[in-house]
Amino acid sequence: MPITVRPTQPDIAIARAISRNTTPPTERAASILTWAADEHVVCALALGWWLWCRSKPEPRRLASDHLLVTALTASLVPHLLKLVFNQKRPDRLTVVGHLHGIPISGRAEDSFPSGHAIQVGAISSAASELPEGERGIVRALGACLISTRVLLLAHWASDVVVGSAIGVLLERLIRCVTGYGRREQV
Repeated sequence: MPITVRPTQPDIAIARAISRNTTPPTERAASILTWAADEHVVCALALGWWLWCRSKPEPRRLASDHLLVTALTASLVPHLLKLVFNQKRPDRLTVVGHLHGIPISGRAEDSFPSGHAIQVGAISSAASELPEGERGIVRALGACLISTRVLLLAHWASDVVVGSAIGVLLERLIRCVTGYGRREQV
């Protein structure tokens, strides 16, 4: 029997503010941006990079192995968690938001946790091995991408925060298997 998760008061306040203030152009831009964190896009990019790295030096191949395993695992975990947890998406609770351009997203009870945020959290965690500038770009882009999930009322803010944390934890656990990030590899 699934566990029902309820939004927090800050979640509700944020969703109401978005619902009142969003516009169709904002919604269109967020709808386009949100696809960059979709599991299918992330896995396809990780697979492409993995294939490209097959002829590269060993550290690059090991990093691409880790990223591919991380992306695939981060795609599976949200589906498993959504079997355990039920939470109604904020877009199902607004009429005003739909009038202002908010679309209907995903399955009604699949708000918790955000699969996009799990993907981004995992990739951002893996980026900790990148040089400082590149690491900052990955993390800033990731924050922008997952904020679209809140802006589109596809998720409560807490779904995104928890999803990001799950992604980071997941990537760190995968390091135990892949060996990614060990200093002797660099």
